[in-house]
Amino acid sequence: MVSHGKKTSAEWFIDQLNVDNAKRLAFVLVIGFIGYHGILHLRYGSDSCTWLLTSGRYKGDHEWQPYGCMLHRYSKTDARRCLRYLAFWGKYNSFAFIGDSRIEQLYEYFIGLLKSRLDTDPAYSVTEHRMPNYTYIDRKLRLSVTFVYSDDVSKTMVDQFRTWQRSDQPPSLIVASTGLRLLRTRNTTTSLLEEYQRNLTRLVQAIDSLAARNTQVLWKLMEPVDAEKLKNENKKITNANIDAYNRAAVQILTHSAAKVWESARLMWSAAQSPEGAALGGTALRHSAQVLLNMFCNDHMNFNDGSCCAQPEPHSQLQVLTFAVFFACAALAGLKSAWHWSQTVRQRLGGYALVSQQPPPSEEPSPLVAIAKLGMIMSYFYLCDRTNFFMKENKYYSEWSFWLPVGYVFALGLFFTEDSKSTRVLHREQTLEWKGWMQIVILIYQVTGASKVLPIYMLVRTLVSSYLFLTGYGHFYYTWKTGDTSLVRYLRVMFRLNFLTVVLCLTMNRPYQFYSFVPLVSFWYTLMFVIFALPPHIAPSSTHTVESKPYQYLYIAAKIIGLLVIVTVLYLSEVFFQKIFVTRPWKALFVNSDDDIHQWWLMWKQDRYSVAYGMMFALLYLLGQRHGLLEEGARGPLVAGGGALAGALLAALGLGAYGLLVALCSSPAACDEIHSYAACVPLASYAALRNLCGGPRAKHSALFAAAGRVALELYASVSHAWLAADTHGVLVLLPAAPGLNLLLTSYVFACAAHETHRLTLLLLPRAVPDDWRLVLRNLAIFLAVLVPIGMYDGMF
Repeated sequence: MVSHGKKTSAEWFIDQLNVDNAKRLAFVLVIGFIGYHGILHLRYGSDSCTWLLTSGRYKGDHEWQPYGCMLHRYSKTDARRCLRYLAFWGKYNSFAFIGDSRIEQLYEYFIGLLKSRLDTDPAYSVTEHRMPNYTYIDRKLRLSVTFVYSDDVSKTMVDQFRTWQRSDQPPSLIVASTGLRLLRTRNTTTSLLEEYQRNLTRLVQAIDSLAARNTQVLWKLMEPVDAEKLKNENKKITNANIDAYNRAAVQILTHSAAKVWESARLMWSAAQSPEGAALGGTALRHSAQVLLNMFCNDHMNFNDGSCCAQPEPHSQLQVLTFAVFFACAALAGLKSAWHWSQTVRQRLGGYALVSQQPPPSEEPSPLVAIAKLGMIMSYFYLCDRTNFFMKENKYYSEWSFWLPVGYVFALGLFFTEDSKSTRVLHREQTLEWKGWMQIVILIYQVTGASKVLPIYMLVRTLVSSYLFLTGYGHFYYTWKTGDTSLVRYLRVMFRLNFLTVVLCLTMNRPYQFYSFVPLVSFWYTLMFVIFALPPHIAPSSTHTVESKPYQYLYIAAKIIGLLVIVTVLYLSEVFFQKIFVTRPWKALFVNSDDDIHQWWLMWKQDRYSVAYGMMFALLYLLGQRHGLLEEGARGPLVAGGGALAGALLAALGLGAYGLLVALCSSPAACDEIHSYAACVPLASYAALRNLCGGPRAKHSALFAAAGRVALELYASVSHAWLAADTHGVLVLLPAAPGLNLLLTSYVFACAAHETHRLTLLLLPRAVPDDWRLVLRNLAIFLAVLVPIGMYDGMF
């Protein structure tokens, strides 16, 4: 007989697979990764320059990825801008290369990256062009790049280091390496390696003295050779002997102030030269980029260059915000401790007081909710605003984008379930739409696929879809309820902006950084104002035969009014800017550079998308009124052959839009067409999704779950999944990109889900049903906001 009172181990295990336990596991993982990275920093240091020079790998696009930090790819313009900036502040940009033919190759490539005009320009001169030494000078950049030939750690090299040591103006950066001549002409023996080490020891005192004067000295380990391609005298060189010399150099220079450049050896692996011994172009390019990143990153603050760059200093507002979180956590802890002590005291006394309080709720108190939110923000801060966790550059390939997209859609279909409603664009279906859109956008962001025009336009369409659903959803809600109250408006705005405002305070980012949230908030505000103005829309349940035509007329007039406002703003960019740069709301629409151009571009790209959603909802309501739609059954939405004809027309619309995108010549041209043509793919997808009863009555539970937290996923992605203001990727597990992406995705999804839950928990406290309490809370919020605005120059 089977016992039904006790669960089997399998049933118990399945019961444990729930959201709460998933978030507990994510918390344990975060604590584990904090400990792991803490040990790495204690053992190897936290200097990202050391990571840059130590290790790395080639990614699929043959770009070099340093260990643990992001490498900015310096163009000629970027490099000269850096040197010009340093020259402006009085710094003398002096580089020195000393060594054999391989160092000479690097010198020539490096100055080639810095030259922008002909050498005949009087601003430039090449002095001391006496073989085998060279010096390149750019007087306007206060730049000097010197090459000194030394094919051994000989008297020439030692004397040159001592000359630099005595100089009043030593080089800012010295790159040294040598040893090929010894490998060509002499057999590698123990005595020869010991002699090599003794000669290196003669450099240590000069290197330490130079380092004390802020000169960076790099000893570049010798790269391997391709033995099969070696010719003539180079055939005597072996990689085993090269490794022996490198080990000898490391043993001596590790105890000096010199930095051993080990990653240069690894760059050779995928960039071999046809000659076998000389360096290939790819290795030279990456080596030059390493030098520029090392020299410039901390001064230029490129978002995609974290190597050798110090993290952004915290602001007083950030300190104050985290202090509030800490205070809430402390109060919540004291309250919990007091309740626990009271319970223990009652049990020890053998009695229990009759509590007059209601039984405790499973939901945490507001204090606990704020404390939990503070913990999540602390994790976000650690990920994005510090160098505690590592970061890497993005990597795009066709496979890296389309393979995850295909896998996720297959997984989404696996979680297909019956819907509670068969109405057009019902709640579960719109959540599903938002969910798969958000997942595709996340894949787009993590792979850096914006450089591919068709994928860029696909994502533009997805953003338009969200605004389309915003227009549709709020229009439909207003039609059904007639609710245009202040409480309704503030609840929607709180739901949209709570996390974003908290992120602005804790991450020290402007509101416009979270570009999509200001966009949706603006369009909802404009919709609310238009709906709130008379004539008012009555709830659909109160419509009579006589009043219903007038309600449709009011709706049409309001949509036309919205289109007029949008068109007037679009026709004059100057007028647009005058409105949006007016204080005090200017701070909501400008970026960190006090520029409103980004807001103008985003606004005009989707200026009609909300109106398209409203018009779609209006057509849907008209169809319902005239009995053209059959939503009750799980059959076709339109009787007869209308469903098939509509599906064919919708498929044609999607194909036509795809062809239009394929024919676009540039993103600017595509964006201009998109603002008018976006209604075609949006309406086409909505029609295909709803014309047939089977698909309309089902939805993907996985995508719907993602749709519920889409706002949190979008707002926090740049801090807890991506890094460096979306220009890089967060690394919790180094040297395992695939597994790292899975782990960071898991933790990120759990953090977004918990943030969503906490937002919904605080919503009724922040915006209660009583409008008087709402006005009180609004006054408190403004009282807090005004000092912050004054601190940031908002007024």
